[in-house]
Amino acid sequence: MRDVPVPADPAPAPAPDPGRGVVLRRCALLCGALVLVTSCGRGGGDDGDGGLPGVPTGVTAEAGSATTVHVMWNAVEGVDAYEVYRGGAKVEEVPASDRMVDVTRLRPSTAYAFTVRARDADGRLGPRSREVRASTPAAVADASAPTRPQGVRGRAAGSRAVQLSWSAATDDRGVVSYDIHQGGTKVHSVGGGQTAAVVTGLRPGTDYSFTVRARDAADNVSPASVAVPLTTPGSDDGHATAPTDLRAASHRADGAYYLDLTWVPPRTDGTVTEYQIHLDGRPATSLVYGGDAPRDRAEYSFYAGREAGVTHRVRVRARLADGTWGGFSEERKVTTGAGR
Repeated sequence: MRDVPVPADPAPAPAPDPGRGVVLRRCALLCGALVLVTSCGRGGGDDGDGGLPGVPTGVTAEAGSATTVHVMWNAVEGVDAYEVYRGGAKVEEVPASDRMVDVTRLRPSTAYAFTVRARDADGRLGPRSREVRASTPAAVADASAPTRPQGVRGRAAGSRAVQLSWSAATDDRGVVSYDIHQGGTKVHSVGGGQTAAVVTGLRPGTDYSFTVRARDAADNVSPASVAVPLTTPGSDDGHATAPTDLRAASHRADGAYYLDLTWVPPRTDGTVTEYQIHLDGRPATSLVYGGDAPRDRAEYSFYAGREAGVTHRVRVRARLADGTWGGFSEERKVTTGAGR
């Protein structure tokens, strides 16, 4: 018979070291804290050089017709554009100079929910606004526009707002909304059951002219009401809204002279998309940008005639989000054929 070796008794386990246990517990707590700090520091994305855009406030939605809803919100500083969402889908995008949009191609007799997000020049989106809801009315076969709103009155409500009121318009199928225009620019909209509105975002010491139009479910729009002129109190010398660093030169091409202008856009509420150039004290030409309006420096060149040695005076102003013209830039002199 073969001898079978008997295994040796296992070595006794070392006695626990209380000090080592304390060190391990401290290490676990520290690692957990590091994980927590790292997670919190990046919870909303890297905020880089100043954080994400803010949340748009004051968001409202009103049906404008059986197929449109008018969405409005307050401005967010330092943004490049706004994105409007219906449910979870992006449906509209507007430049920062706008704070409202008509969402179109909707279904009649349908409830919708909208949110708005601000986007900065780096393409970063801020948080969604609170959700607002609106229901479109039923579609109707209607070829008749509402009557013109009557009895429009207004008063300044501080230096940056006005309050308007009017008598209800009539329509054979009912008024769905009222549009408020400042000059030729639509600046506000309210539901058909309202006969008053407060228009904000205005400038102190500025002359305005407001009209009201009624709209029905078939998108028929009434004639404009009588214009109501109003002046906001306070003073505005125009410096805050004027383009700066205007430079002027001339060049010759194809036997003619052209004036070459560059300037820095005013730092106003939103992106400026329209400018007016004055030549020798009178409006000479207008410049309108699309969605790619410059934010750092704008430039424009226009025809000035075929004669050399003619000295012109030029200045520029911008159309603002409230529909008015801002202040003029400093006037510059430029002589054809003189170069820069």
